[in-house]
Amino acid sequence: MDYYLLYKPYGMLSQFTREHPGQTTLADLDFDFPKDVYPVGRLDADSEGLLLLTNEKAAVKRLLDPKSHVAKTYLAQVEGIPMKEAVEKLQNGVIIKVKKKPFRTRPAQVRLLAESPQLPDRNPPIRYRKNIPDSWLEITLTEGKNRQVRKMCAAVGFPVLRLVRIAFGKWKLGKGDLKELTPGQVVKV
Repeated sequence: MDYYLLYKPYGMLSQFTREHPGQTTLADLDFDFPKDVYPVGRLDADSEGLLLLTNEKAAVKRLLDPKSHVAKTYLAQVEGIPMKEAVEKLQNGVIIKVKKKPFRTRPAQVRLLAESPQLPDRNPPIRYRKNIPDSWLEITLTEGKNRQVRKMCAAVGFPVLRLVRIAFGKWKLGKGDLKELTPGQVVKV
């Protein structure tokens, strides 16, 4: 079985085929993946960070099964500076829309970062607004609804400007753009 970790940049689709001309996909990476390797979960084109790819179908099922509660950690640059109350709401779960229906998110680990994290530059960069500060939240979820972090932050009044996944289960975002995992690094997925 093959496993790969990579840093998916902003603007790239988490798939190997284009939906429209001019889109950037995983096929555009300078790496020859085996034909049967696919991403585990997705990151939207406007999100970036850690993406796990594998051809082990049983592992994909375990990692994505909602009953597994696999943790995923994100860094979210938000517009404004959330106060304690907003962070507590995120920690306790908020109501978001999922398939046009109200959905209460599971409790999450959320903390306001004192400093901006060290991340690769984003192209294009985030818009800078002189009169509106921004800040960073670290958010760990054990579920994965479509655009969940963005919806959660918006629900407490802090729209996401940049979203970066830094961990998926036991794997963390490291240095380098692409890493093939050895069998020893994959044990107990």
